[in-house]
Amino acid sequence: MSIKKTLYEKDLYDDEELFQRDCAEIAKERYLSGQIDRRTFAKALAFLGAVPAFATLGGRSAKAAEELVVVNWGGPAVKAYEEAFGKPFEEATGVKVVIDGTGPLGSKIRAMVEAKNVTWDVADTGAGTTLVLGDAGVIEEIDYSIVDKSKVLEQFAFQHGVANYMFSFVLAYNKKRLEKVPTSWADFWNLKDFPGARTMRKQPNGMMEACMQAAGRSKDEVYPIDIDLAVSKYKEIADEVIIWGSGSQSQQLFREGEVVMGNIWHTRANLLRRDMKGDVAWTWNQGCIAPGMWNVPIGNPAGKDTAMKFIASAQDPKQQITLFEAMGNGPANPAAASLVPEDMRAYDPGQPENLALQVPFNGLWYREDYGNGKTNDQVSREKWLEVQAG
Repeated sequence: MSIKKTLYEKDLYDDEELFQRDCAEIAKERYLSGQIDRRTFAKALAFLGAVPAFATLGGRSAKAAEELVVVNWGGPAVKAYEEAFGKPFEEATGVKVVIDGTGPLGSKIRAMVEAKNVTWDVADTGAGTTLVLGDAGVIEEIDYSIVDKSKVLEQFAFQHGVANYMFSFVLAYNKKRLEKVPTSWADFWNLKDFPGARTMRKQPNGMMEACMQAAGRSKDEVYPIDIDLAVSKYKEIADEVIIWGSGSQSQQLFREGEVVMGNIWHTRANLLRRDMKGDVAWTWNQGCIAPGMWNVPIGNPAGKDTAMKFIASAQDPKQQITLFEAMGNGPANPAAASLVPEDMRAYDPGQPENLALQVPFNGLWYREDYGNGKTNDQVSREKWLEVQAG
């Protein structure tokens, strides 16, 4: 099966859009159910840049050093965003922050730059999009004389992007439906001692890392991923796997009792823990932790330095704690770990004891050349979809 590279680039963009939209969905669900107050909701969305589609900015350009446009996936509360997140930057710099909630599609960022008609200054994307756009030469290198590299994990400080939060793929399980507690991906693959259906993701990211560990590789030996080994390992349990494509789907499979275990986002596992009154739990052991990323399009109207100063301001650990309290996204700044309330530290992927158990997502490996003009990402997606199709 031969698929053009552009389709794989779209997969990367869509892959990251799913998690970011899922974050906004979680915040909305928790707000409407009364689990968080309006202020916490607004602050969380502000950190994500998740606000309603403002008026389409279409050809509108921000004035350099007077206005900064931040783009992310849609959601509510523009006014609350300006108060909770925009005002601190505006007060410190005099630069007005404008939020565009139309969605930072990687393809759109590239088109803007190539057409020399850039209307965005900062975009919230992910590791895959960052690498694709960096290779295409359409986003700026991060200026680490302004952005503090020590305020993120070393492996998530990319040349063209820097982490703004973290999330994990984890082994979640229903305690009431299992006689034993699974603690590793080997247990996930053990159908005899842990009977019942499982759920895994439609895309390979976060899944192949689990396959490798189930095949006996230590977390330090996951990369480079042996794609054929990972796929063959998946085949061993394929008949017992139900595929999820969105965070809400993965959660629903547990709620309806269709699965006993799953490789899902920790944010959804945390909601299940709350909603199902502790019946669902998860282990950080052998999880895969990945970053969200800030990018700056080349030719951004407010100027590179202003955009970098905004990114630096977003490294404030207190703002990252607000996001964590609302929906569980791990703070990217290690200094935030000690600020997390003690009764919530077990649910933070970035706590030192939790982080030590996980595999850091290696976006660079996915970008590497596999051969025959394809990248590891292309081949892994190709073979993953093939094996799911049977």
